[in-house]
Amino acid sequence: MKKKKVYVVPHSHWDREWYFTIEDSNLLLVENMDRLMDVLEQDEEYSGYVFDAQSSILDEYLKIRPEEKERLSRLIADKRIFVGPWYTQADSLLIHKESLIRNLLYGTRIAEKMGHSMNVGYLPDIFGQNQYLPSIFKQFDIDYSILQRGVYTDELKGNLNFHWTSPDGESIKANNIYFGYGPGKFLSADQDYQKERLLPILDKLAELNQDTDKLLLPAGGDQVLVREHFPQTVKALNEQDGEYEYVLSDFETFMQDTWEEEGRFTNTIDGELIASQKSRIHNTIRSQRYDIKKLNDDAEDKLIHQLEPLASIASILGFRYPQAWLDEMWKMMFDVHAHDSIGGCNSDDTNQEIVNRLKKVIRMADGCLNLLKKQVTEAISHSTGKESIYVAFHLLPEPYQGQHSAVLFTKEKEFKVADESGRSVFFDLIKQEYISGGKTIVVTADGEKEVDAPGYYRNEVLLHDVSLPAMGYSAFEIQSAEENSSLISSADEQMIENDMLQVTVENGTLNVLNKKTGLRVADVLRFEDTADAGDSYDYSPLEGDVPVYSGELELVSVKKGNRSEEMEMAHTLVVPAGLEGRKQRNATERLHISTRLHLLGGEPFVRITHHIKNSVGDHRVRVLLKTPVEQPEFSFADQGFSLIERPTVNPYFENWREKGYAEAPVPIYPLENLAGTANGEHTAAIFSKGIKEYQLLKETGEHALTLFRSVGLLGRDHLAWRPGRASGINNKVVLTPDAQMKQDMQFDYAYYVSGPLKETELFQAADQFRGHQAGYQKQSLNTFEERLDRFEIPYPVNELPQRFSLVQNSNPHVRFSALKKAHDGQALILRLFNPTQQPQAFMLTGEELKNCSIVQLNEKHSVELQDGEVVIQPLSYVSLKLEMEGGHSK
Repeated sequence: MKKKKVYVVPHSHWDREWYFTIEDSNLLLVENMDRLMDVLEQDEEYSGYVFDAQSSILDEYLKIRPEEKERLSRLIADKRIFVGPWYTQADSLLIHKESLIRNLLYGTRIAEKMGHSMNVGYLPDIFGQNQYLPSIFKQFDIDYSILQRGVYTDELKGNLNFHWTSPDGESIKANNIYFGYGPGKFLSADQDYQKERLLPILDKLAELNQDTDKLLLPAGGDQVLVREHFPQTVKALNEQDGEYEYVLSDFETFMQDTWEEEGRFTNTIDGELIASQKSRIHNTIRSQRYDIKKLNDDAEDKLIHQLEPLASIASILGFRYPQAWLDEMWKMMFDVHAHDSIGGCNSDDTNQEIVNRLKKVIRMADGCLNLLKKQVTEAISHSTGKESIYVAFHLLPEPYQGQHSAVLFTKEKEFKVADESGRSVFFDLIKQEYISGGKTIVVTADGEKEVDAPGYYRNEVLLHDVSLPAMGYSAFEIQSAEENSSLISSADEQMIENDMLQVTVENGTLNVLNKKTGLRVADVLRFEDTADAGDSYDYSPLEGDVPVYSGELELVSVKKGNRSEEMEMAHTLVVPAGLEGRKQRNATERLHISTRLHLLGGEPFVRITHHIKNSVGDHRVRVLLKTPVEQPEFSFADQGFSLIERPTVNPYFENWREKGYAEAPVPIYPLENLAGTANGEHTAAIFSKGIKEYQLLKETGEHALTLFRSVGLLGRDHLAWRPGRASGINNKVVLTPDAQMKQDMQFDYAYYVSGPLKETELFQAADQFRGHQAGYQKQSLNTFEERLDRFEIPYPVNELPQRFSLVQNSNPHVRFSALKKAHDGQALILRLFNPTQQPQAFMLTGEELKNCSIVQLNEKHSVELQDGEVVIQPLSYVSLKLEMEGGHSK
């Protein structure tokens, strides 16, 4: 009797785009799917085929072959073709947690409608695994996960099957495909093939599966056509006397059979998986093509933090929820979130399409926001009888008291703002611009005539001490006045401050003082420029390169208002023009970096913006931010619904090359929104908008944020931190001049320094920096600030109150993740999370709230609340289904 059973799983790993475009991919998809269905229908012994766990292929295929829907659906329902649970296989370390959840929501629903969604969280190729994926999979009723990258061999403890556990304690049954997704791609019964390739792989798999006689052999590759000979090949392999029994199978069947005996596998691996021992993880891909990372952050912010919650509020007030538009936008985002796409490790043509796709999503989101804001504001104007009003939307389920940025158009140079009670709201005038009214065309009996239109003022203002309701809005009236309060330039000043922080320039260095704790951090900010001898996948240091650091800063200006102060400064680095200049140490190019620091009243952080016009190639630019923690052992960052702790020195780094690691396990890490470090007394952190890579330097106690890296090749052999072949396509040189990033770039983040680490305060500050607000002014002076203002639209609701709150959460330790319309029906889904180490109880209140129940992430299996109180366990989250009174989505 044969000892080991080999499950041969035919599949195709389907990259949506890469060094080829999405159009290339879709052309191949239609041809390959046509052939696959023919083969499966003609050969009943061909038991099944995995089409990479992606439902996007269904959308793309049926656009071209709509007549094949019933035939394809039958094969999926019969579990001959496996799709789902993903829409696209997203890079889980580069996108928002809500993007991951939505990807699975769309992917599973589409696959289920076609007959079946694969019961495996399949992760064959993404560059590292998010620590919350086990929990997320479980809430989509997914029992298993199969993954390649990110596991150290010693973590496996002799078994490729293990329990993978999230920080909230939820666990899923997992398998590590040790040799990746392609060891059986060229499966053959040829004796030489068996001896030289197949049997050594199976022997190693047997060695790594001490507690089972079932081995998994993925038999596929990138964009491969179905291997028609596999049933005959498997039969031929079994007819030959050998140690192994072969069976043509699928991932679901393998996991069910292997895990059928509960308790067989006891090993548990926790959280994030970013090991680079066996498979390349491409740690520094998070700084590749910064423009894509920043646009994606902007697009996610528009959808998750603005459009969905505002549309949810509007739907209860009687307006149409833009579900069809959101469906289209999310699917375009999922295309961007595929691991190669968001990674930026693509041809220039493909990356340009990704940029265009993200810009299109942003335009669509802006348009939907524009319409809803205008319709809501018009209804408020009708009910109040006030014509010149500004509506501020606050999109978190907690009241807000603080500053609010707005753009206001006025006929007069001087104006004032009053709240709903008539109280004047103080503000700083950040910028005022007079705009000519130009000409308007008037049709008369004598024909068209040009008439001069009066000019007006565009005013960027910061409203002070604004009170906004939880998840709602408040309206303000714009009135004439005698004077404005503007930011005033202070020529001799070298300091800005608010009630919490003080920032000073002394002897060409920047210093930050926390006025509440007395902590002073000196020489806070400097820049580092190094050579980048890598490619689109990985940064690579150049042997013998000497980093260039910025010297003394040049203070350009200081401006102060009532509750807003800002400082402009400049740095100049003289650097080599490219790799050859680096090798010769010939610094000829000036890299200018302008920086604006902005302090707002009541904020515990310094807002920082850098502008860089890059004219240099093959280099990496990082900003180094001093922390008060000496010789830090660990850093932290947010990932999913809590913080994750990481070492500043990776214990696996020592002798990594001698141990044969695929890539150096450098301690450079991803972040979602924030990263920092702390000891018992002090905490220092940064909050980012689109910057996705950091390193905490143990020797200096500095946070190194990678602003961007600049390279000109898709793949390069033998990198310093990545030995061997080029990643990706390794038999052709693909030049990527656009990836040199020779363009204007803006970088936005905040610097936070405080007392002992408190998770709630960090997440509150991150939300404060992000904003979670929107605004709209009813006015007829300028119809170009928001693109759709100059067009006529319907107004489905005639009157609305001047102030409205949809729902409020009673516990500030419970943080907001999303508010959206349910995938099915008219209810709303509110997702909240608890990043603290203690259980958190809370209540929801709202005049329109009728009923509340708990649902899973897949928005199924709801459990109604009995007493109204909800408890979220430490490091966990909850999705609430809210039945509301009021208007309904039409």
